[in-house]
Amino acid sequence: MRLLRCLMKGQSALAGAPKYIEHFSKFSPSPLSMKQFLDFGSSNACEKTSFIFLRQELPVRLANIMKEINLLPDRVLSTPSVQLVQSWFTNALVTIRNRHNDVVPTMAQGVIEYREAYGDDPVSNQNIQYFLDRFYLSRISIRMLLNQHTLIFDGSTNPAHPKHIGSIDPHCNVSDVVRDAYDMAKLLCDKYYLASPDLEIQEVNANQPNQPIHMVYVPSHLYHMLFELFKNAMRATVESHESSLTLPPIQMSDRGGGVPLRKIDRLFSYLYSTAPKPELGTGGTPLAGFGYGLPISRLYAKYFQGDLQLFSMEGFGTDAVIYLKALSTDSVERLPVYNKSAWRHYQTIQEADDWCVPSTEPKNTSTYRVT
Repeated sequence: MRLLRCLMKGQSALAGAPKYIEHFSKFSPSPLSMKQFLDFGSSNACEKTSFIFLRQELPVRLANIMKEINLLPDRVLSTPSVQLVQSWFTNALVTIRNRHNDVVPTMAQGVIEYREAYGDDPVSNQNIQYFLDRFYLSRISIRMLLNQHTLIFDGSTNPAHPKHIGSIDPHCNVSDVVRDAYDMAKLLCDKYYLASPDLEIQEVNANQPNQPIHMVYVPSHLYHMLFELFKNAMRATVESHESSLTLPPIQMSDRGGGVPLRKIDRLFSYLYSTAPKPELGTGGTPLAGFGYGLPISRLYAKYFQGDLQLFSMEGFGTDAVIYLKALSTDSVERLPVYNKSAWRHYQTIQEADDWCVPSTEPKNTSTYRVT
């Protein structure tokens, strides 16, 4: 509460918000490594030091992404949902009071409103994709900072995870998180399809053979990535083997029929989804229908300098690979910064393709036609 009351103490609420945005956007965010997060939460951690850092850093991260949101196409900014998100972030810059759990689906709804009103525009779509990657990554980082501070300095210990430092597990057992994510995805798969594939885990520890793999990481981030991959793999596997008595197992490598090459890029697009359009506030599966599961999962991987990639063979299946940094000193936050390079990205005009676009049917050159 002290942080919430004091961050912008003495400032007149929203009237001065543009001035704050302009001021704080001139500073670059300060990315932290996983080791620095651990040091902040060690037994001799200083709450005052953490508070001072947050008071300086949070406005900078908010202001940098707020400068970029204004560079989106006017037709996107004019949608009610995007205007609502914009007002939340402007208000947060002044009060830092609410974390707004509905930011992701509300922004997604804004994109849907834009597409329904104006259709597809390649230049706008490119800018939207670029912005949303940076917008959601900024949000992940802000929530990480706030969660670390509140979990460490609220005076209590999580009995389920007493060794966690905030949301970080210094000895995260990767296979345990894999099983937890699989179990939850299996529960959903059994509920909707009345069947689910088994899981096969092959754990290879190059440094300590026959020992489980441990690393410094945020289990909730890893769980989010794995759950999304398992959910997609199970759905594809069950639907492509409807007539089979048994289902092939999954091991972050499925036999769900694969993805056509022309559709691979769409899997990480915020503007593409195969599911029906959801309604906000219906209480269904989070982000179902928005098509944000894989893009957000990849951002969680990239947040600490990792990545998530898919390799698919159409007609057979798909391999998913999550890359994570093994050393806490290498796991440094990946943060967007508003500068001239970012500004220029939004000004880029897409020119005509310099490659031939194949037609649906070959031209008939045997006869001359007058049109």
